[in-house]
Amino acid sequence: MYQQQQILSQVIDLAKNPRVQVTAAILFAFKSLGYWNAWYTKRKVNNHVSDPSWDWSREIVVVTGGSSGIGAAIVSKFAEKGIKVLILDRIPPATKFAPNTYFYKIDLTDSEAISSVSDQIREDHGNPTVLINNAGFAELTSLLDSSESYLRKLFDVNLLAPYLLTQQFLPSMVKRNHGHIVNVASQASFATQATNVAYGSTKAGLLAFHEGLGQELRYIYKAPRVRTSVVHPSWIRTAMTAEMVAKGKLKDTVTPPEVVADRIVNQVISGFGAQIIVPSNLWWTSLIRGLPGWLQESLRNQVTLVLINAMGSGPK
Repeated sequence: MYQQQQILSQVIDLAKNPRVQVTAAILFAFKSLGYWNAWYTKRKVNNHVSDPSWDWSREIVVVTGGSSGIGAAIVSKFAEKGIKVLILDRIPPATKFAPNTYFYKIDLTDSEAISSVSDQIREDHGNPTVLINNAGFAELTSLLDSSESYLRKLFDVNLLAPYLLTQQFLPSMVKRNHGHIVNVASQASFATQATNVAYGSTKAGLLAFHEGLGQELRYIYKAPRVRTSVVHPSWIRTAMTAEMVAKGKLKDTVTPPEVVADRIVNQVISGFGAQIIVPSNLWWTSLIRGLPGWLQESLRNQVTLVLINAMGSGPK
């Protein structure tokens, strides 16, 4: 008992120390600022309005690239909640469809196919209320080794298809002032490295698309309840990274696709838009372009060496 009283007395004396009080006040201020920043960002990004009209027994979710990787995990999580999900992909899922899941074969490099499949979706199910532009691919190749056919396919799938699909499904969302467009970008939106130039360009473009779409919804279409979200995953354990994981040094740094899917599905279900960075401890990467040039270049250098070494073709 006496020892406990001594400890309590020491704690009280410590709390009375002016330096401790100042330190505690600073920590409390930073913590409070963090909470306020998160709250106000959510309000500002979502035009200071909520949308109580979400009814998940009636919503229709479209997921591109929904047969594998992050897309398949997204589809599975929506389906588990009883939400209707439409998969747009070149190949059907490897697993059996849930009763509320539908597959549409599509070539996202073909604008006519995008138009015809969109028409078929509207005829079969009505107007989708959530579009998740998830489909994407990449090959680690230097600029001079990238063929024109590869570049065109990459930009068609990763960047142009989200534009065209949004043009298909956004009008009904604007008319109802209700909907959500999610664009799955990448950490490459913030910094591009050697062997990743073309892919990084598409993902930086997708971030710009997300930002501009939000502005147009607010000021041109006057649809403040139509939400927009952008997702920036780091290394994810998918077919796209399988070769690097097998050959190189990514084994301890990859994130399961289910983690990304959880963040996306939870964000959509919340009824609010956001910028989502996965894993969340990489939040600071969105600040890279505001850093001094020498520090930006140092960060890009580090990731370039990871990419090159992971493929077993660079300095160790």
